[in-house]
Formats: sequence, C-alpha cells, structure tokens
Amino acid sequence: MTNWPERNLLEEAAALLAALQARGLTLATAESCTGGLVSAALTAIPGSSATVLAGYVVYSNDAKQRMLGVPASLIATHGAVSEPVARAMADGALADSGAGLSVSITGIAGPGGATADKPVGLVHFAAARRGGPTLARHHVFPGDRDAVRGASLAEALRLLAEAGEVTS
Repeated sequence: MTNWPERNLLEEAAALLAALQARGLTLATAESCTGGLVSAALTAIPGSSATVLAGYVVYSNDAKQRMLGVPASLIATHGAVSEPVARAMADGALADSGAGLSVSITGIAGPGGATADKPVGLVHFAAARRGGPTLARHHVFPGDRDAVRGASLAEALRLLAEAGEVTS
C-alpha cells in the first residue's frame, strides 16, 4: 500500500472533520475489516482530537461482544458480516464513547473468508447519531484486499457525512 491513505481521502477526512467541528459533533469508529484505517485517516488531520473521541478495532467476534456489547446471539444468527451486527457495532461505539456520531464497518476484505452468501468484498456499514436514526448500507466492492479496504474507508467517510448531515 503506497501513499495510504490516498491524499484525496485525507482531504475528504479533513473537510468532514471541519464540518463536524462546526456543528459541535464528536465521533467514534468501530472497525473490523478496515482494522483502524478510518480512525487513522481521521487522526492524520491536525486538530482531530477535538472531534474524534475513540476508535475501536474489533476484529474478532469476542471483541465485538466485549468492547461494543454486540450480542453473541446476533452474531450467531446473522454472522459478523451483516447489517444487524454493523448496526449493533455503531450503537455500541456511540454508547461506550459518549460521542454524538459513530460509524461501523464489518466485512470480508479477502482473499479468504468468503462463503456462497457472503463474497469477498462484501462490507456492511452503519452510522449512528445520538437522538437520530441509525443508517445502514452494504456494498460488494471489487478488487483485492487493499481495494476493498480503501473503498470501505471512502464509504465510511461518506456515511459519516450523511449521518452528521454535513457536506464534506
């Protein structure tokens, strides 16, 4: 991974942080397949500590349960890569961090881990806002592991902007 994250994503992260700061919103991230890339992009921006309160890297199911309060039954029923788990991760990050906004990412970056129902590149996202609805979406991104993770970072920034009702 050269020049990671890409310069345009860092510019997007900076614009998002400025808009969130102007609105007085704080945020937390809950990341699985991105392994902290969203937090890394956000905290690469000087002054990000005014907005970014916490970042959770919850790669294992146990970490999702212990750190974010994702019910084991939810993972057993839907799998770790699912909309219900993404929503629970975002809600857990919001509750634990005290932030006003959170984003979660859970997916299959590859090259392994895929099933017939859940291909490589499938990523579920959720964004929760205190006092507002939790937004969720999913994508199947093409490409290798780096491409899936990079596309996931970009989508997480877009979803944060949407949930925070800002333009970045």
